[in-house]
Amino acid sequence: QVQVVESGGGLVQDGGSLRLSCAASGRTFSTYAMRWFRQAPGKEREFVAVISWRHTTNYADSVKGRFTISRDNAKNTVYLQMNSLKPEDTAIYYCTAGVPGSLDYWGQGTQVTVSS
Repeated sequence: QVQVVESGGGLVQDGGSLRLSCAASGRTFSTYAMRWFRQAPGKEREFVAVISWRHTTNYADSVKGRFTISRDNAKNTVYLQMNSLKPEDTAIYYCTAGVPGSLDYWGQGTQVTVSS
């Protein structure tokens, strides 16, 4: 069982920045593919970003150039730096840990609200 805990959400003004953190348990964190998803009110959950165990990254078109995903394997933590935030980025942000040969483990989410 892998525990995933997100933090760093909050209220920010249009154009502001936030950094989300996601801590995952396990001695093999460096092998996990870590992803961020988000779900806005009344909308389906959508992919935001991923970082592989090789530190390869990929982003949704809606966040490219504004969001950056990174990881610190020594701290079992992945980050999502969010810049130039827009009201449409308002959502609950979820982190997942993709464990090789096992399940994807989800956190409880952290709320991000961008005011106009």
